[in-house]
Amino acid sequence: MQFTDQLQRTIQLPEAPVRIVSLVPSQTELLFDLELSDDVVGITQFCIHPDEWYRKKTRVGGTKQLKMEVIESLQPDLIIANKEENDKVQLELLMERWPVWVSDIKNLPAALSMIDSVGNITGKVSRAAELCDKITTEFEKLSFSIENEKAKSALYLIWNDPMMCAGSDTFINDMMQHCGLHNVLSNELRYPVLTIEKLKALHPEYILLSSEPFPFKEKHREQFQLLFPDTKVILADGEYFSWYGSRLALAPSYFKSFLLTIKS
Repeated sequence: MQFTDQLQRTIQLPEAPVRIVSLVPSQTELLFDLELSDDVVGITQFCIHPDEWYRKKTRVGGTKQLKMEVIESLQPDLIIANKEENDKVQLELLMERWPVWVSDIKNLPAALSMIDSVGNITGKVSRAAELCDKITTEFEKLSFSIENEKAKSALYLIWNDPMMCAGSDTFINDMMQHCGLHNVLSNELRYPVLTIEKLKALHPEYILLSSEPFPFKEKHREQFQLLFPDTKVILADGEYFSWYGSRLALAPSYFKSFLLTIKS
């Protein structure tokens, strides 16, 4: 069987995989929701959902610091990775030994395509289609609920020191748009680092402090609010803004609640 990943690479599988290693937290959760509990043999230390997998599955290191010897001991017949979240050099080493399917996701359509492809490659076509239909329906409802509202300008921080933010060509940026927010870094790519002075010059109406990868807490929100008294600073659940697997089915409901928080 032949499959094409989102980097337009072709991988060959003699049969449906039964020893899968997932190197991406959001895609690990997707594999669980595709009902592949018996087939996933390895995950990363950041694959915290579902909890039962986090506690019981073999951990193969961090997303960017993989333990190659652990992966080898698992003898995978499929590795699922991501261009942004995994280290390119390590992925290339893995590709020399095993089939590695790599996602590259910057928006909702790419996420839906990934879910469909993973369902196809793992023999869970119907289940993947159900998930895609549910996600699509929920985002359509979200779009309808905010279609007449003016977009609010916002900045999304993913790291504190240095202050790193989500630029325009990121999945986070796409989720911000679905949430009715205009990213003030629409002219910046990837994850630019900002100084306090540059951040102030952007004059965002809202600053969103993500729960991941840096775990912003209430104390950070209070610090930023003092620095930016004319901007509303809000804690945001990073899993709903940056996880592009089956958690997307829950994201619109979170976004609706989040928008109510912004308005209050």
